[in-house]
Amino acid sequence: MPQQLLWLELMPFYIREAWLLDERKFREWLDIFTDDVLYFMPRRKNVPRRELQRELTSLGDLAILEEDKRYLEMRVTRLDTGMAWAEEPPSRTRHLVGNLEADKLDNGEVQARTAFMVYRSHLETDSQLLSGCREDVLRKVDGVWKVARRMIVLDANVLLDKNLSVFL
Repeated sequence: MPQQLLWLELMPFYIREAWLLDERKFREWLDIFTDDVLYFMPRRKNVPRRELQRELTSLGDLAILEEDKRYLEMRVTRLDTGMAWAEEPPSRTRHLVGNLEADKLDNGEVQARTAFMVYRSHLETDSQLLSGCREDVLRKVDGVWKVARRMIVLDANVLLDKNLSVFL
């Protein structure tokens, strides 16, 4: 029963995050992160089955994203300037999140894993579909869940799109 209650508590958190991103409420979205957040997207490599431990790059190695709260704030601020050409006019996105698994850790934090699909439409003909999973460590701050660490693992190992200018 406690596992189900945790799921019921966290799923609205993830649904709200998806809506914040789709409605381009990026400043509000930043509030779901702790001040010491690590937002990390490793590169995925094709490796033989016997070397699967090398499939994802590790922290400090070459990654697609390795950002802290300050860098996320800078990205959001840049979108507001109108100088982020890849997002002018802004993309239309739809974030779908599901398959939530969550476990309480001994220190009171929660380790959560979700699957996602993000559809992005830009201009008349540009579109992309991204899928993968997110592994989060959630921490309660003043009674509210916040993401203290996020690792985003894309299913694709090669991004054929012009840019990755949307948040996952």
